[in-house]
Amino acid sequence: MSKKNMRRISILVTAQTAKNLERLAFMCGYREIGMVVDKLTREKMISLHTDTLMPGERKGKQI
Repeated sequence: MSKKNMRRISILVTAQTAKNLERLAFMCGYREIGMVVDKLTREKMISLHTDTLMPGERKGKQI
């Protein structure tokens, strides 16, 4: 792996979540589940960011 700004963390998840993370890693071709956590976090942050940029799209508000 190339030199990136990485941190080692430990997470506690249920057995079902661990299995799903392993499945997602296999489906995406990742070697480890940490990359899946990175991808899911990145996608969620992008989703949250685009929600704040489009206030007219929220329920009850119009442009």
